[in-house]
Amino acid sequence: MALAGVGAAALLLGGCAATAAGGPQLPQASFVSLDDKPSENYVIGPLDTLTVFVWRNPELGGKVQVRPDGRITTPLIEDMPAVGKTPKLLADDIAKALSRYVNEPRVSVIVENFSGTFSQQVRIVGATEKPASIPYRANMTLLDAMIAVGGLSEYAAGNRARLVRYDRATGRQKEYPVRIASLLKRGDIKANVSLEPGDVIIIPESMF
Repeated sequence: MALAGVGAAALLLGGCAATAAGGPQLPQASFVSLDDKPSENYVIGPLDTLTVFVWRNPELGGKVQVRPDGRITTPLIEDMPAVGKTPKLLADDIAKALSRYVNEPRVSVIVENFSGTFSQQVRIVGATEKPASIPYRANMTLLDAMIAVGGLSEYAAGNRARLVRYDRATGRQKEYPVRIASLLKRGDIKANVSLEPGDVIIIPESMF
């Protein structure tokens, strides 16, 4: 019975230690990716700048910015919905609309400046030099995001930061601890983790 009690106590202490360690951990990412892979198809977002090219009819295209309401206007086409579409899908929709005026139009859409939808941005808030939403790019890491926002502020508690990620499989948000101070100030490669579109990084301030 005594041995059983000791075993139960050990299991309880082990569980407490796991909780104190911060719960689920994210896998380490390399500083330099050795296996870059293309991301999912880019989805156009508000304020993206697009170049629309219509083969043999360049006057029907041009450079346009997606309005905050998610639409664009080009010659002969007004208020075409753009947000939420891939460049290929938008090109197909423009071609379909132009087919009323042009025989078999061939359209290409190139994204020049990226903002992306909220689901494709990485947001960094709290004790950083410049909190911001930045467009996600393929193979982005925590280090990339922190460089983009200028690092930690003077009073940041970087090793108490959290990464909030939406789990599509369960439909719930998960929180992971991240050690930004170790990454930036000590160059701890183990603290660098891969990011995903829609991640939110929350950096608290130190209490002293």
